[in-house]
Amino acid sequence: MNRNAARSRQNISGIRRSRTPFWLPASNYYVLALAISLCAFFLLWGILHDGGEETPWITSGIVASLVLICAVFLREIILRRARNRFLAAERQFNRSLNGVFLRNATRSPKDEKLSLEQNASLLRAIKKKSDAAITLARFADGHREVFEMCGEYLALIDRELEMVGKGSPRLPVFRSSRSSVAEFHKYHLLQWASIRSRALALEAKNLRDSGERLTAAEGAVGVLDAALNFYPSEPALLESRELLEEIVNGINASERIERAERAERDGDPASARLLYKDALFFLNGPNMGSPEREAALQKINSALERLARNDENILDL
Repeated sequence: MNRNAARSRQNISGIRRSRTPFWLPASNYYVLALAISLCAFFLLWGILHDGGEETPWITSGIVASLVLICAVFLREIILRRARNRFLAAERQFNRSLNGVFLRNATRSPKDEKLSLEQNASLLRAIKKKSDAAITLARFADGHREVFEMCGEYLALIDRELEMVGKGSPRLPVFRSSRSSVAEFHKYHLLQWASIRSRALALEAKNLRDSGERLTAAEGAVGVLDAALNFYPSEPALLESRELLEEIVNGINASERIERAERAERDGDPASARLLYKDALFFLNGPNMGSPEREAALQKINSALERLARNDENILDL
């Protein structure tokens, strides 16, 4: 195999990432864990009862409790760490997307020229990957592999176009190939961004913990930002990012309202007032015009008025 093709495949394989770890929303997970522990309880109770055990419910209860504790430990420690590692890698990937085109641009001038046969081989590989990704249209990873491969090819062909002579028969072929692969790159990048951002947005909607919701929503925004680095004027990306930014602002506002309410219950009106004002900052951001925003604003204004009345009552005393 030629060195250019081998190097291209090596670079492509080197930027693969792991798939998203399995993750259930907290409510679904704990309902499932409770169901499993109850099944373990009744199964063991029946076995011990048939075996003549005098107090089968005690042993069964202990075992069922251990099953439930292990389930909690599994989600909160093991699965959470795996998911956080994945999200950290995802953010790192988003930051490094701009550099993916440059991986093959450092090719030494002493390397062989890219022949028409080698170019055709690379195009066939891209087309094959593209067809597979389109067949499995719902899976973001397939589209990501294609646009990464296209990015590698575009970097390689741009390098070749800098060195090819004006009268070379390779010039029109390379220009035509570059145009075709650029279309593949845009299509699959937009597909990946759409599928991946929607999955993270749905995850943010289903999660109950505000920190986890915020992490997922910011991950979705990061995916769209990565795509916008390549196509900053793409209307679909801009519209999706505006919607996701509204979700992020809403989560931030809700989190601060919850903290403000806790501070108010704990007798710390100064902290509560600051947190309510922080929430107002997020709710007054761009594109914040949903009914949920109006309800949150009314809640905050009522709380601030209540705090002000309490301050007046204290002064009167």
